[in-house]
Parts: sequence; structure tokens; C-alpha cells
Amino acid sequence: MNQHEAHASPWWERFHFQLNNVLVDDSDLSYFGAIYELKYAHPCFYQSSPHPPRYVIAFRGTLITNFTRYEDMKLNMRCVFAKLEKSLRFRKAFEAVWNTVVTVGPANVWIAGHSLGAAIAMLAGKNMAKSRYHLKTYLFNPPFISVLPIEQMIKNETLTDGVRIAGSFMTAGIAAAMNVHGEETEEDLFNVLSEWMPHLFVNPSDPICSEFIGYFQHREKMDEMGVGKLERIATKFSFGSLVSGAIGIDMEPLHIVPTAYMTVNISPSEDFRQAHGIVQWWQPHLPCQSNLYKFKTL
Repeated sequence: MNQHEAHASPWWERFHFQLNNVLVDDSDLSYFGAIYELKYAHPCFYQSSPHPPRYVIAFRGTLITNFTRYEDMKLNMRCVFAKLEKSLRFRKAFEAVWNTVVTVGPANVWIAGHSLGAAIAMLAGKNMAKSRYHLKTYLFNPPFISVLPIEQMIKNETLTDGVRIAGSFMTAGIAAAMNVHGEETEEDLFNVLSEWMPHLFVNPSDPICSEFIGYFQHREKMDEMGVGKLERIATKFSFGSLVSGAIGIDMEPLHIVPTAYMTVNISPSEDFRQAHGIVQWWQPHLPCQSNLYKFKTL
């Protein structure tokens, strides 16, 4: 690092933000998040939508260092088994989000995260949405936990479609047999969640997040086939959540998101590190495809 870089201003100051607070993990004392406060925004920004936020709360991904590796990998495993919500790090993260929203209002708070941090931000956003606080949420390479990572294992599109269709019929059938969808409350939480629209940024070469691509595209194909109603039942559940429910274990999969703006990086990636890295999203002319996938409640 040269003398100029050593004295360079923090990157957030270029966007007129200041570092308001850092979030520290009580287990390994590492920084896992930060709260940024907007110092100034030109009046013209308030004439467009969305308005700039007063606060941005961001969460980092997994760090493979001697000090962070153990705790971060434990949290990754919690994601796999849908137990992230019970971790001390998530509780601290959610407390920061909740307190900020209560203080300044949901329209003034954005949340973001990468990888493990995206899992934390996604879960925080879902929980806030259940309380009718719909936050602008930006999730980079969010983990999609799947027993069968179809996007990575099967490259034949026809075969992929067949596997997904069979999976939807099986999941919906199991849900019907267990009368799961008949036990909905007066106001189905899944329909409440559908009003929240997080922004997902995924790479098809990243096995951690690529399954979101097939997850949303498959829903559209099922509508085109005329079996959208069945797919809407299957979408609310995962095979793993149904099995765990049958044996008395409450398990809400992290990746079950009804509605999302999804941006796909369609440029080639040399390796996993590049496909999963946050740096790819900084490129000024990144070739991408973006679509809104909205859950149909009827």
C-alpha cells in the first residue's frame, strides 16, 4: 500500500455516507456488519424513486481467516439446517435492523449482504416483512440450500425441466397428504411475504446461489403449462421442510422467497472464487439480465 492509498478516504464517503456503527460478533469479536448514515444527498435524488436511504445496514460474507473461520463456518451450517435465526450473530443483526427501522421508519432503511451476510440480510428482511415492514434489500450471492442442486448437476434443459416438474408434483402431493396447506391462518404469512421484493444478484456458475435461477424460472414455466395453482402450493414448501415437519421439527427454509427482483451475471467466470465473489458486482459494464418474479396469490 502506497502513501496515497493509506490516506485515501473510506469508499462510503464517495457516496456521502458516514460510518455510524459497527456490529461485532460476541463469539469471535469480528466485525460482521456496519451501519452507514447518509450525510447529504442532492435534492434531485428525492425527485425519483426510490429515495436515497438515511441508513444502510450491511453484512459481510464468510471470512477464511484464523480468527473468523470457525464461527463463520458454524453459521454456514446453521444456514443449511435453517437454524441461523437462533444464532447470537443474527439476533444482534436483527436487533440493529429493528431498532433503526423503529427510529426512522422502514422507507429510510436499506439492508444488504453478501454470501453469509446475504443470508443474514434475507432472514432479517423476511422477519421485518412479517411485521409489515418492507425494507429495500440487496442480496449478493445469497445461499440457496437444496438437497439436489439441479442447476449445477444437470446441464440438459429438458431433463432439468422434467426433474423440477416431478419435484413440484411430489412436494404439492406430500403437502396435500399432510393437509399442510389446509392449516393456513386467516392471513397466510406466505402471502404477506409476497409484498416484500428483495433484489437478488446471482451468478449461474456459483453453486451457492445459482439454484435461485431455476427456482424462479420454473414457476413461470408451470404457469405456462396451466398448473400454476399446483406450483403455488409447492413453492410455499421444500421437501426438507415437509419431512422435518412430519417428525415434529419446525424448519422454515431460508431461501423460500415469494417475490424478488433477480439480476443474473451472464458473463463467464473463471472459477468459483470469481463466480461467488462480491467484486464481480462492482464492474461498471457488467452484462446482466434482470427480471421481476412476483408470486401470484390467486
